[in-house]
Amino acid sequence: MSSTATEVVRLLTVNGSTLAVAESLTGGLVAAEITSVPGASKVFRGSVTAYATEIKHRLLGVDATLLAQRGAVDPQVAAQMAAGARTALGADWGIATTGVAGPDPQDGQDVGTVYVAVDGPFADGDGSASGGKVRHLRLNGDRAEIRMESVRSVLALLLAELAGEQTGNERAQDTERNGGF
Repeated sequence: MSSTATEVVRLLTVNGSTLAVAESLTGGLVAAEITSVPGASKVFRGSVTAYATEIKHRLLGVDATLLAQRGAVDPQVAAQMAAGARTALGADWGIATTGVAGPDPQDGQDVGTVYVAVDGPFADGDGSASGGKVRHLRLNGDRAEIRMESVRSVLALLLAELAGEQTGNERAQDTERNGGF
């Protein structure tokens, strides 16, 4: 259990929010990391391990044309996976991983090409049109290292959003307590 996963669960609990996960190259490692935290059952709705491309479409609602044209390793695919998990599992937040862990390239993408995404109730409006944020990673290492760094990265991306949301809420509460508006 990582400190990032522990902090994610803590902030989700404090905010009364829930989380869903969609995974491809990480094969369930993100869900395992989250559920290793005591109390995760209060916030974790579930996960979809969509390893096969057609499962990304059938279970997560990723656009079939997008998958056919660009393949599964694509920033829009990651964003749609996160949004699809959020919708399918009825969660406030959705996160996703897709990429190439190796040993061979996939869909014209090199080993170590990874996209992680978060979809949620962004208050600041700086997400994409679908309400999600995607980060492109270019990772080095062997298959296991790439997969573990993908887990760390998607949890860090979610934590940054949750911490920003918490900071905003705390500022608003402090302003109210001190008579501001």
